[in-house]
Amino acid sequence: MEETEFALEGDFVELHQLLKLCGLVDSGGAGKALVSSGAVRVDGDVELRRTCKIRAGQQVDSGGARITVIAAPSVASPRHP
Repeated sequence: MEETEFALEGDFVELHQLLKLCGLVDSGGAGKALVSSGAVRVDGDVELRRTCKIRAGQQVDSGGARITVIAAPSVASPRHP
């Protein structure tokens, strides 16, 4: 199984966009079609909601690939005296 880590910036990413950003599909439309076909699992359960909000700590599986979503490291802004 091919494993990928996705560093999430923000609170969530929509499922079909995550599939596109990780290269499992070529477009958001293809991601929606893949989800609608029942070929995507989120945390082990089939997910049919194309715009399901995926958050840090979740795993997405499809076609022999696993995406683990992690929180992106926060970048501290420099302090101004």
